[in-house]
Amino acid sequence: MARPRGKKRTAAQAAADESSKPEAVAAESSKHKAAVKEPAVRGRDKRVKAEAEDFPEKRNLEDLWLSAFPVGTEWENIDKIKEFNWNFQNLEKALEQGGVLYGKTVYVFASTESQRLDVNGESKIVLIPVVVAVDCPFPPSDKIGITSVQREKKEIVPMKAMKMAWVPYVPLKDRLRRIDSLKTKIFTLGCTQRRCVLKHLDIERVKKFDYCLPYYMPLNPPDEKYDTVVDIIYPLEPPIVCDFDWDLDDYECFADDLVEEEVLPEDEKEKFKMFVKERVRERKIELKQAKEARKKAIDDMDPKKKEAFENIKFYKFYPVKTPDTPDLSNVKAKFINRYYRDAHYLM
Repeated sequence: MARPRGKKRTAAQAAADESSKPEAVAAESSKHKAAVKEPAVRGRDKRVKAEAEDFPEKRNLEDLWLSAFPVGTEWENIDKIKEFNWNFQNLEKALEQGGVLYGKTVYVFASTESQRLDVNGESKIVLIPVVVAVDCPFPPSDKIGITSVQREKKEIVPMKAMKMAWVPYVPLKDRLRRIDSLKTKIFTLGCTQRRCVLKHLDIERVKKFDYCLPYYMPLNPPDEKYDTVVDIIYPLEPPIVCDFDWDLDDYECFADDLVEEEVLPEDEKEKFKMFVKERVRERKIELKQAKEARKKAIDDMDPKKKEAFENIKFYKFYPVKTPDTPDLSNVKAKFINRYYRDAHYLM
């Protein structure tokens, strides 16, 4: 019987049989992975490079000014601070190597000033963020003042009563380190009051935040020219809001002028005079008590702390000029507030 003849394999069949061998499969798989991997790596490198160009590296102290709560700014206006891309590189440079505050212990607080400025050819009210750096090895104060022309009484309360405190600031390069290993010399005045809770608070409590001012008691008494002026809010509809200087103003003439201006009714004149005299009496008592409290505080003060307060320095920073922000050169002022008075250095 004739033996069956084997069928000839085609080239395609031979290639298929060869590729089915384990060695061939492994080799083919390696080639495929290499072919896929190489363009993926190149694509990722391009993407990372593009992202780096879109998001430049942040400066080490770039968010320092934002870390300080803008004390005394109305809650509904806080977001207006971000209307412009403000830049405080002058503050950053002052704290970096070679700067006037480098290596020193500083306490930083922020506030805002409303000014009418030219914005792209249009006159506009702008809320300008301002930062004050206090050069002192000790906190300048643990209290907050609550005051405004709308409030008859001025209060000095502990910071914690308004949920405020001096908080250590951690520069960007140190934020991955253990907290207990940090030795920062920069502290910002922070506030832990959450805005979402405000709607559950009474109006008087919410308004207190609007009237807050960083408090400071200087070793030397303030300029006496401020000590003879009293704020008057006489309860009428609308209320009479004015200042009375008991050294310069006469009670009778002062009331007559208001009557002539039709601000004060004639039949309220005597009541108004008595009201002003009572406010002056209260103010004189406040000044006497403040003088005694200052003297006692200085007498009881630790010698090292007293020496530090004698050499304390205030630096007031405005944002630097950039193409994205309005010109502030004509609105800069050394005045900080009624407690800190004027800054030693305007930056």
